[in-house]
Amino acid sequence: MNIFKKTFGFGKKKRVPDGLWSKCPNCSQLIFNKLLDENLKVCPKCSYHFVLTCHQRLKLLVDQGSFIEFDKEMTSDDPLNFSGPKSYKDKLNQAKEKTKLKEAVITGTAEINKRLVALAITDSRFIMGSMGSAMGEKITRMIEQAILKRLPVIITSGSGGGARMYEGMFSLMQMAKTSGALLKLKEAGLPYLSILTHPTMAGVLASFAGLGDITIAEPGALIGFTGPRVIKQTIKQDLPEGFQTSEFNKEHGFIDLIVERKELKEKITTILDYLT
Repeated sequence: MNIFKKTFGFGKKKRVPDGLWSKCPNCSQLIFNKLLDENLKVCPKCSYHFVLTCHQRLKLLVDQGSFIEFDKEMTSDDPLNFSGPKSYKDKLNQAKEKTKLKEAVITGTAEINKRLVALAITDSRFIMGSMGSAMGEKITRMIEQAILKRLPVIITSGSGGGARMYEGMFSLMQMAKTSGALLKLKEAGLPYLSILTHPTMAGVLASFAGLGDITIAEPGALIGFTGPRVIKQTIKQDLPEGFQTSEFNKEHGFIDLIVERKELKEKITTILDYLT
């Protein structure tokens, strides 16, 4: 029998090649990656919206070939010469190598169904998408260009980190700087759409991400200033069900719309047509 199995290969366990399947973090469903890509990285079973990189989201939102990037080479410095088990320079170099980005945001102009906009997209893979001086500067410059060119602004946020502690006050200043730039945009009579994705937290939410004229969120995204676990430990109370999700925030008036990923581009187009 063993010779028969050996000769004809019966009884052998076939190994599934790596990289063909993904596991949904929400429902644990195994999903064929090709199917997941075709469904825009949304679980076909529970509609969990997987986290996207900035370039994946760019491809989803804008017309092909229309993106013109600003300040591509801009990167953060190490103003405090921050040291520890791993220096800030080491963290920056590691993030750059991992993401092939220079900073946690890309900015530029693009067309969305032939409507020209200025936009920024953050990327949580780069030190959790936290706000350093370069990130704040890139977003501010993008807004200033929008004012000069009379363009609506769209910022898609997916940042789990707040102000980047490795830069101290230089990082905290970016919250005020980006907020001030958005005030000038409003005074110029130009609209700003803020799109919140999983996760949008801390200093990012407390500055530019929370200031949209229209605020849109993807379903099920975690959106808040401090994570629910920290809040629960601080106040010593159980939190409401669904606390800090998109749905909870919409119910309490912080978010205007919750939009499925596949409908997002068309919804943005409709809003732009109305506001401009």
